[in-house]
Amino acid sequence: MVLVALAASSSGAVQIPLRDMPTLLFGDPAPADALWRNVLIDIRLPRVLFAMVAGAALAISGAAMQALFRNPLAEPGLIGISAGGSLGAVAAIVLTSGGFWVLAPAAFAGSLLATFCAYALGRRVPGMAGLLLAGIAINAVAGAMIGLFTFVANDAQLRDLTFWTMGSLAGAKWSLLAFLGPWVLLMSWWLMRQWRVMNALLLGEREAQHLGYALKRVRAQLVLACALIVGPLVAATGGIGFVGLVVPHLVRMTLGANHRWLLPACVLGGALALTLADWLSRVAVVPAELPIGLVTSLVGGPFFLWLLARGRRHG
Repeated sequence: MVLVALAASSSGAVQIPLRDMPTLLFGDPAPADALWRNVLIDIRLPRVLFAMVAGAALAISGAAMQALFRNPLAEPGLIGISAGGSLGAVAAIVLTSGGFWVLAPAAFAGSLLATFCAYALGRRVPGMAGLLLAGIAINAVAGAMIGLFTFVANDAQLRDLTFWTMGSLAGAKWSLLAFLGPWVLLMSWWLMRQWRVMNALLLGEREAQHLGYALKRVRAQLVLACALIVGPLVAATGGIGFVGLVVPHLVRMTLGANHRWLLPACVLGGALALTLADWLSRVAVVPAELPIGLVTSLVGGPFFLWLLARGRRHG
């Protein structure tokens, strides 16, 4: 993790030698090195740390969703969290000109509203099938609305829409990190405390009830927790796919399905994975920058196909 963070902090449109980083951070650099210091402290470090925070949040919420649905292909976007946030942000881009401080609340509100609608509709059907079907419907409606807004957007708005919906960490700042960092740590700590109930859910709904868990309350708590941890990230970064799907799989293949160890490992694995993806997005086409969602999709898509092929062979 430390080596990846150092490589990500030193690489980009402006190359910073690793040997000079201690002086830039803690010493008194020469005036000629002032640019490196500003780039490192004001741009690179908050971005690397924010990538770690976002990756950890996406991975642990993906593991929680997979336990909730008892499906290794589940991820936070399954119940409309990401699609609702994207719809809120797209609507803010097309209908207003308020910038990030309008876009972010709109995206967060969209995530919460989509999650509430999915849960309210899904609880009418027993079991998790209702929530799954409601999530599919919410995703379909949100996708149609995003398409409509894209159709009526002008050229400038269309560029913003395209870049935002593909995801980016370019907006990382110390002020944003100061808010989201503690929030993600708090929500991740709460999810890690639920490892027993997640293990019980793997046994089946009836078995979990026999162990004394109130399933309706457990579902509501886990769905709300995932919305509260992913919603702010969608508002800040846009759509970043596959981290919540791929990382829990890799960790589960290595450590097993016990959530006591799976959840903390997902936090570390997600932080590492998204930091690597962001580093690749910055160095692949220097001095330009690829949307990070494009990088995660290029890596996660083939992995997803491999999982399907592997499951078919073992099946």
